Amino acid sequence: MNSGDAAGSSSGGSGDAGAPRRASRKPKYSKFTQQELPACKPILTPKWVISVFLLVGVIFVPIGVASLLASNKVVEIVDRYDDACVPSNVTDKLAYIQNSTISKTCRRTLKVPKDMKQPIFVYYQLNNFYQNHRRYVKSRNDQQLRDASKANETTLCDPEKTRDGMAIVPCGLIAWSTFNDTYTFQHNTNNLSIDKTDISWKSDRDHKFGSDVFPKNFQKGPLIGGKTLNESIPLSEQEDLIVWMRTAALPTFRKLYGRIYVDLKENDTITVTLDNNYNTYSFDGKKSLVLSTSTWLGGKNDFLGLAYLTVGGLCFFLAFAFTLLYLIKPRKLGDNNYLSWNRNSAGH
Repeated sequence: MNSGDAAGSSSGGSGDAGAPRRASRKPKYSKFTQQELPACKPILTPKWVISVFLLVGVIFVPIGVASLLASNKVVEIVDRYDDACVPSNVTDKLAYIQNSTISKTCRRTLKVPKDMKQPIFVYYQLNNFYQNHRRYVKSRNDQQLRDASKANETTLCDPEKTRDGMAIVPCGLIAWSTFNDTYTFQHNTNNLSIDKTDISWKSDRDHKFGSDVFPKNFQKGPLIGGKTLNESIPLSEQEDLIVWMRTAALPTFRKLYGRIYVDLKENDTITVTLDNNYNTYSFDGKKSLVLSTSTWLGGKNDFLGLAYLTVGGLCFFLAFAFTLLYLIKPRKLGDNNYLSWNRNSAGH
């Protein structure tokens, strides 16, 4: 029995010796898997922290000053006209603006506060208009705007999707409520022409609005929301519509109306003839006409400069505070006595 077992075990051992060895499950060694890659572990010494705060302050403060100086060079004329262009004897402004039989033509006189060099940007500004409302933003169909074969695609366009069983192009509340006040300018008895080309984003004209898509059945209902569109002009060339349909994120916003390529001098007088058509009275909104120049930074914006100055000033303050603390009450680097468990044991 023992000899048989020994023989069997001997023959089994010889068989195992001839079989291939089982692959090892041990992972291949690498510095990445074993987290042994070289790493930089800087020690934030007081000198380093103070130096970093000083560096940030030295960079941010000049940028803030330059931004504020550039913003102050922008000349702006802001004229709110929604109340001024309603006759004084009108008590119901909503009924007045909705009455299509009444002429809404209004004249405003603007005085140039400083020299304004061309190009002068003409904006309309609306207050208390929430273009960022979820249902308003969704009320459009991008496929219809982009492709003529999708003209009957009115998904998501409620409530302005069809009229008399026919699709509205462009459909949706955004297009329906396009701003429709108009402005003409006169300077020293000479008419100022407004250039309304390239006021929209080129990417919008090329990719979001089709050159073969034409307005159809638009503003044909009993309640007109805003601007009417020329049915012989494709949507890619209707730049007022394109500008309006790039919705604003805040309830107070400006949108570009056009540009004036004439230099204006200080104390010049501009006569504006406008059609006060757009209904802002139903939601207590405000309308303003804005004429503005620009600098390398763009339009007037004090926030950017103030933000840089605030951060830079705060960094200078922290650098000064840490310097005083370091000089008055210095600590030895790497002193174990400051560890919490060492302080607790010392107290006991």
